[in-house]
Amino acid sequence: MSDFLIWFLPWVLSANTLYVMFLAGNKRKGAWALGLAGQLLWLIWIILTKSWGLLPMNIGLWVVYGRNHIKWTAPTEQKENKEET
Repeated sequence: MSDFLIWFLPWVLSANTLYVMFLAGNKRKGAWALGLAGQLLWLIWIILTKSWGLLPMNIGLWVVYGRNHIKWTAPTEQKENKEET
C-alpha cells in the first residue's frame, strides 16, 4: 500500500496544488482550506518517502495557507478596518 501511495500521491498533490492556485487567482475563499488539506497529504508523502528536505517548505506553506485562509474568511467589516490603518 505504501508503494502505491508513494507513486500516486505526487500526481494527486500536484493537481491539487495547481487547482488551489487557480482558485486563489479567482479569489475563491475555499482555496486556502483546500491548500491546507493538500499540505496534510504532502506531509504524509514526505514521511513515507523520508524526503526531509521538503519539510521546511511544508511547514512554511501550512503557515501561509493558514494565514491566507484566516484573512480571506474574515468578515468584510473587519477587513475594511484593517485596510484603513
